[in-house]
Amino acid sequence: MNTGKALTLQKIKESRKKRERFKKLIAYLFLTLFGLTMVLPFIWMVSTSLKLPQEVFTEDPLQFKNWIPENFVWKNYIEVFKVIPFFRFYVNSIFVAICVTLGVVLTSSFSGYAFSRLRFPGRDKLFFAYIATMMIPGAVIIIPVFILMRVIGWIDTYKALIIPAMFTAYGTFMLRQFFMTLPQELEDAAKIDGCGFFGIYWRIILPLSKPALATLTVFTFIGNWQSFLWPLLVTNSIDMYTLPIGLSYFQSQYYLVNWTLLMAASTMAIVPVIIIFMFAQKFFIEGVKLTGIKG
Repeated sequence: MNTGKALTLQKIKESRKKRERFKKLIAYLFLTLFGLTMVLPFIWMVSTSLKLPQEVFTEDPLQFKNWIPENFVWKNYIEVFKVIPFFRFYVNSIFVAICVTLGVVLTSSFSGYAFSRLRFPGRDKLFFAYIATMMIPGAVIIIPVFILMRVIGWIDTYKALIIPAMFTAYGTFMLRQFFMTLPQELEDAAKIDGCGFFGIYWRIILPLSKPALATLTVFTFIGNWQSFLWPLLVTNSIDMYTLPIGLSYFQSQYYLVNWTLLMAASTMAIVPVIIIFMFAQKFFIEGVKLTGIKG
């Protein structure tokens, strides 16, 4: 009897394991198919960037053979720099994105530290008032900010592209919530050792907040890198264009769009985003995971 029960239990366990493996297989297949829908546009972009103009549009674009260029035209990537001042657009985007990212991380970490660890009258009310600005659509304030930029003479300068974007309530809120999860005992020990407010911020808070800082860095860099409306409003000269404006300018140069050169420029434009994510991936995923656990 005991042997029969043991065999029955073993069969039940094996059947459960088979069902679990089958469920995992279905989940992996679904995630793979979903991932392909995200990757296919990127593959088409790279494939088009290596074709001749007459090879771009085919009768049956869904056939796999039409995705592979007959001859890889690498000179498309060189032609982009000859047709438009692409290098200038690239430098502008990198400079602006780096400055804005550093500014957002600095200002958000300062304000997040003040709102989470310091005690002063009206702190919570001031914080909620600041966070309430997140409910105001960007389209509502973009005109007043533009008028302010024009009055102080910052139109068509790096100042207009960088300084208004350096302050964000979202970054303050995210870092403040993360800072509040750090143990108070570490701060108390630092105070006993004679560490001041800035010393605690620099030596205790920031080193322990790498996941949150990496997450904010990735979000800010990507958001600024693909920003289109604000740079379009505050830039007038070609020398001040960023990549999104430059690619739009490239399309307007020709009656018929040269898709091979446009896709080559778009491929090069996405490289910094991939590099940033690869370097910050470890901390980024950890930050998202911690945010989901701690709320």
